[in-house]
Amino acid sequence: MLFACLAVAGQADAHDDDVQVDPARLASLVDDAVARYELPGIAVGIVVDGEIVLRHTRGELRAGQGEPVDAATLFKIASNSKAMTAAVLARQVDAGLLRWDDPVVRHLPDFRMADDWVTREIQVRDLLIHNSGLGPGAGDLMLWPSPNRFTRAEVIHGLRHLKPRWSFRSRYAYDNTLYIVAGEVAAAVAGMPFDVLVRRDVFAPLGMTRCQAGSWSRDAVGNVAQPHARIDGRNVLVRADDMTIPDEPMMAAGGLRCSLDDMLRWAQAWLGVGTTDAERPWLSQAQRDAAWTAHMPMPLGARMRAWDRSHFSAYGYGWRLTDVDGTSKVSHTGTLKGMYSALTLLPGRGVGIVVLINGDADEARTVLMQALVKQFTGATGPHDVAHYANLLAAERADGDPAAPDAQGPARKPAAQQIENVMGRWRDPWFGSIDVCPRGNGLRFVSERSPKLHGDVVAVDDRLQVRWQESDVDVDAWLIASPARGGATGLHMARVDPDADFSYDFEDLAFVREGDCR
Repeated sequence: MLFACLAVAGQADAHDDDVQVDPARLASLVDDAVARYELPGIAVGIVVDGEIVLRHTRGELRAGQGEPVDAATLFKIASNSKAMTAAVLARQVDAGLLRWDDPVVRHLPDFRMADDWVTREIQVRDLLIHNSGLGPGAGDLMLWPSPNRFTRAEVIHGLRHLKPRWSFRSRYAYDNTLYIVAGEVAAAVAGMPFDVLVRRDVFAPLGMTRCQAGSWSRDAVGNVAQPHARIDGRNVLVRADDMTIPDEPMMAAGGLRCSLDDMLRWAQAWLGVGTTDAERPWLSQAQRDAAWTAHMPMPLGARMRAWDRSHFSAYGYGWRLTDVDGTSKVSHTGTLKGMYSALTLLPGRGVGIVVLINGDADEARTVLMQALVKQFTGATGPHDVAHYANLLAAERADGDPAAPDAQGPARKPAAQQIENVMGRWRDPWFGSIDVCPRGNGLRFVSERSPKLHGDVVAVDDRLQVRWQESDVDVDAWLIASPARGGATGLHMARVDPDADFSYDFEDLAFVREGDCR
C-alpha cells in the first residue's frame, strides 16, 4: 500500500531552517519540570548539527542518599532498546546474513505462533512493527513484574499459546515478546548471544562505552540510577537492583541500560554524525531508510493533531514516525516501573533530544519533551512546562467520569465463591498458580512469577486479587467460568481496564490441575 512507502525525509545534511539554540532556556525547562514534578533524578541532553549543546543533570541516583546523577549515570532505557535490536538486524541485512522478508522459522525452526499459517508467513520484519494480531502487551506477564522464573526460551515457546485478537498484519498493537524473538533471530544468525552481539554491533562502533547488556555487576560498573515511585508525597525506592543484574528475557525488547552520553552518541549516529565512512559505514543508507519507513500505520490521536499539527503516525523498525509543525519527527519512549526514557530526533533540523528519569514521570516526560521539541520547530506561543501541564489538566477535567470504586470495602469470599476458585490451576503459557487457604483467608500464588502473590477478597459480588508487593500496582478480578467439557475455568482481568497493558491478565485461561496441596 502507498502508506508503507512513506519514509521520513531529511537526514542531517538537509535542514529545514537554521536552528536557534538558547542553552539557558533549555536548561530552565528541565529545571521547571524537576520542580513541578519533584523528580528524584534526571539527565537531559540535546544535539544540534552534530554538536552537543546541552548536558543538564539534576538529582540523585537514590533519593536522599547524596549520590548525584551525571552524564555517565546508567538509566534503564526500556523500550528505547527496540531500535538497537532493529539496528543489529539491519547490520546483518547489510552483511547479507539475512533478509527482512526471511521467514522467522528459517532462523528459529522451533518458533510457533497459535496459527500455523502465521507461523509459516511471519517474516523478520514483522517481529519489529507490532502487526502480529496479538493484543497489546500479549505475553508480558512472562516479562514483568521482574525478577521472575521465565527463561527467554520459555517466553518464545509461550507465544504458540497466545490467541490472536485480530488478523495477522491487519492492525497495530504494541508488543514486547516478538522483539525477544527478533533478538534471538539475530543471535542465531550471528552464532553468539544477543548481549555479546549488541555490544559488538552497536555499543562498540558508536562509542557507547557505558551501555550494559546481559548480566553485569552493579557495583563494578557503578553510577547506576535506581527507580522510584511517588508515595505519600515522597520519592521512594522501588525495584532496586541487586548486586548482580541478571540477563533477563526482555533484554532485546527493553532490557538495555545506557547513560546520557551514550544516548547522545546514539542520537548523533542516526543524525549522520561520525558515521560517514564511505568504505565501512556503521549502517548503510538503505537500512537507515528502511528503519525510518512507515511500515505500520498507527492511530493519530487528537492530542497529536492539536499540539503538533501532525498528519500521520506510523511505526518503523524500532522507531515511531510522525510530523510536528511541518518537520519530520522520529522518536521512541521507554517505560519501566520507576524509570522513564525518551529520545526524539528532528532529522530535518539536525536535532536530537534525550530525556532520562528515575522516578514516576509519565506526565513529566510528556510535558518536558513536548516543551523541548517546540523550541526547535518554529512554533509560536509559550510552549513551556506550565503550558503543557495545564493542557493535560484540562484533558483530565474533560475526560470520562471516574469509574466506580473497585477498591471498595473487601470481605471474606462466600463459601461457594471459595469452592469455585480454590485449587491448583494452569495456563499453557503462564504456568501454574495456587488459589489456596493461607492463614484466615484465600491466597493467590504464581509459581513462575513470585511477585504475583496476593489476597483473594470479595468486592461486592466479585472476587479480586489484591497484590502484596508494593511495586505490583494493578489489581485483578478473578473470574470462575465454564470451560470445555463442563469443567470450571479461571480467568482474570485488570480491575482498572485502562491500566498498563503489560498486565495482560485478560490473556490468561486457567484450567484446574488439582486440589490445594
